[in-house]
Amino acid sequence: MRFIHLSDLHIGKSVNGFSMLEEQRYAFNQIFGYVESKKADAVIIAGDVYDRPIPGVEAVKLFDWLLNQLVKRNIPIMIISGNHDSPERLNFARRLVSKRNIFINAEFDGKLRCITLRDEYGGVCFWLMPFVKPAIVSGFFPDRQIESYGDAAAAVLETARVDFSARNVLVSHQFYTPAGAALIRSESEINPIGGLDAIDAELLKDFDYAALGHLHRSQRAGRDNIRYAGSPVKYSFSEWQHQKSALLVEMREKGDVAVETLPLVPIRETREIKGQLDALISVNDISQTNREDYLRVILTDEEELVDPMGKIRSVYPNVMSLVFENTRTAVDLSSIEASADSVASLSPFDLFGEFFLDAQGSVMSGEQARIVRELLETGEDL
Repeated sequence: MRFIHLSDLHIGKSVNGFSMLEEQRYAFNQIFGYVESKKADAVIIAGDVYDRPIPGVEAVKLFDWLLNQLVKRNIPIMIISGNHDSPERLNFARRLVSKRNIFINAEFDGKLRCITLRDEYGGVCFWLMPFVKPAIVSGFFPDRQIESYGDAAAAVLETARVDFSARNVLVSHQFYTPAGAALIRSESEINPIGGLDAIDAELLKDFDYAALGHLHRSQRAGRDNIRYAGSPVKYSFSEWQHQKSALLVEMREKGDVAVETLPLVPIRETREIKGQLDALISVNDISQTNREDYLRVILTDEEELVDPMGKIRSVYPNVMSLVFENTRTAVDLSSIEASADSVASLSPFDLFGEFFLDAQGSVMSGEQARIVRELLETGEDL
């Protein structure tokens, strides 16, 4: 049996004001090609279908198109909710669509169920575990102390009474991490303070394969058969060096599991460029790069620049982020902690001064500082 493991689609997501719908559709078309060329028997989507609990109209249309294209390939599709999804909305019409081999489990109702598919070696039970929080799970186990995400996941899995002598696949969207190991996280993920969502990956060790969602980089969670698929599209600059992919999982007889990485190529790459403004927009530099890429631009100019974003975007239209790295921005800024107390201690003039420095890469001139002070004083009088 072969199935494609996907997760973290985040349909409808925008990055720095740029919609990712076109990139998402492009990635999905590549996935359809893999479904056909690899003769996949099923597709798994391990949570975070949408980027927001209430998705926009265009996001819903794209997901509808995705499902219809997969249904045309006549294979089962299994979907769970992630922490970005609204369980109620994702569960809509799930009984109806199950007749078309689309199996959705977006809300834990006290019992974990499986979808069984069969091949020449017998049955494979796919356990669809939606994203759960301790507060939700504890309501189903009043006699059990559930304080952490690990407690919640353990309680949910115990309801399944899994027969581990057979072949079992868990589909889950939580933060599973192997003891003593650090997994690679992304800026585009929701990270609870202090890692309170972390669950010991050893909880999953008896499953033949654990199809995980939540982390945006494709990676193992300690074992070869416990995997995060990662997102199909880059959703932050912390991911700019990641190779996005889908995973093809092949299960033969009990204990025989192989995983193949299927690369996904974007329409536009996400990358960084660094240097002085005039050099970056020079004819020689432009001719050696793809002008349409999504860029994080680091300017090293020492002098004050006029409309640097406008100038750089006249050449590179998809600049997502512009920052300065020079002697002015280096002075004392690294020692400033962005805490509520430190921000509260700054005057409005000082706050604007930091904003100006970050935006322009230089401090205000004497005349600019005078005008800002006058405006602030006028505003206070009002």
